[in-house]
Amino acid sequence: MKKISLKNILKKTFKEKPSKIMKKKKVKKIKKIKTKNKILKKKNLKKQKKTVESKVKIEKKVDNLRIQKSNEQKPEIKKIKKQETAKKEYKPKEYIVYPKHGVGQILSISTKTIGEIEVQCYDIKFEKDKAIGLLPINKQHNLRHLSSINQLNKCISILKSKPKIKRSMWSRRAQEYEQKITSGKIYELAEVVRDLNKGDDLMVDQSYSERQLFEKAYERILSEFKIVMNLSQEDTLKKLDKALKRNMEVQQPKPEVKKEQVLENNPSETT
Repeated sequence: MKKISLKNILKKTFKEKPSKIMKKKKVKKIKKIKTKNKILKKKNLKKQKKTVESKVKIEKKVDNLRIQKSNEQKPEIKKIKKQETAKKEYKPKEYIVYPKHGVGQILSISTKTIGEIEVQCYDIKFEKDKAIGLLPINKQHNLRHLSSINQLNKCISILKSKPKIKRSMWSRRAQEYEQKITSGKIYELAEVVRDLNKGDDLMVDQSYSERQLFEKAYERILSEFKIVMNLSQEDTLKKLDKALKRNMEVQQPKPEVKKEQVLENNPSETT
């Protein structure tokens, strides 16, 4: 039988326990260190990624700023297109009627580049507006020739006829009159002048818009009459005013008053 000593028993009891506790503590420390290392590695990786991304962005910007010879494009020579040809219905120095501006005279035919396209245009002079307008030859259907003498005579008969005023709101009638004026048709212009004419009746109140429309239509007709009939401004005014029965007092000449000779009989001459 082996002898059991108290020393050995005490050694065993007191030596084993602290060794186990120490081992556990070491394991915990190692685990903590490993976790810290992992966290640090992750942070470092994130920083590295960010730095790499920032470098790539900077390189891209620099590449965009640099003009590479391979990517250089030579400027293309664009050919100027020409407008489709159309027959010229009007000649220079010819009078025409443009619906929105009235009577005008074609000065010349010129070519203009509009949107990289060569366009042939009429250079039209409007005396009333004191301006020169350009109209492409493709849109010459908007123009019309001056009226004939027969058409002017029919206009005078329209001016002499009774006005035909509709019983509707003035705003609607004003729109209709404006459409007739911008149509450029001389018969419709004559109808507007006839309907809005007040003559010498001073008792009739005429609004500003009525007077404006009347003057616009009246001036358009007057300018066309003047050129077609080859009359002066005063003669054309007299002709139109006579048809409209306007300014009759001015047109009628005042009768001459004959001075009667009064013979005074002196008493010395009587016998």
